Amino acid sequence: MLRNEEFASFAGSACAFSWHALYTRHQHENVIAQALSGKGFEVFLPQYRTVHRWKDRQKQVLLPLFPNYVFVRGGLDRLLSIMTTPGVHFLVSWGGRPADIPAEEIEAVRRLVDSAVQVEPHPFLKCGDLVRIKSGALEGIEGILVRKTRGVRLVLSVEMLSKSAAVEVDVSMVERVRTAEPNRREKQRIVTGVSLPTPNHCGVFAGV
Repeated sequence: MLRNEEFASFAGSACAFSWHALYTRHQHENVIAQALSGKGFEVFLPQYRTVHRWKDRQKQVLLPLFPNYVFVRGGLDRLLSIMTTPGVHFLVSWGGRPADIPAEEIEAVRRLVDSAVQVEPHPFLKCGDLVRIKSGALEGIEGILVRKTRGVRLVLSVEMLSKSAAVEVDVSMVERVRTAEPNRREKQRIVTGVSLPTPNHCGVFAGV
């Protein structure tokens, strides 16, 4: 991961249309996203709705789907302006260079949060078989199929950030894509890795 003082060596070489991830101060994601947007950057902050309960009341709130991360597209020729935004800690990198996140992977997350289905953060998973949603508004999105008490949920994993999000789907809407390699290497992009979990790593087994 690259820190503020290292930006000069790569700012000019990054793709102007690539998405990148910024690691931010806790609970400052929305403020940072608004500040960067105000500076003219294309920003994506995926959020989900949840209910916070207190003793005397409850309120529906929007929270970051991937806490401490804000995505920005291009703009690394103005990296100083990004890195001096209050609350930005560093730019996520891979092998000493900014880690590019393919636009189609950002679009998969965007479709997830923009859909009418319930979505929420989920413990990061990376193992097993890949499945794909074959119909409906989320058709084509891949993830980990796991079971819970009241139905089935698909887990979309961001391996580069070791973060995951979960969405509830009907098991009949998914199809198996392939079996993952046993020891696949970490990738420098957002991927949707899917697994049939094992009891000691991902919980109960899930069939497709």
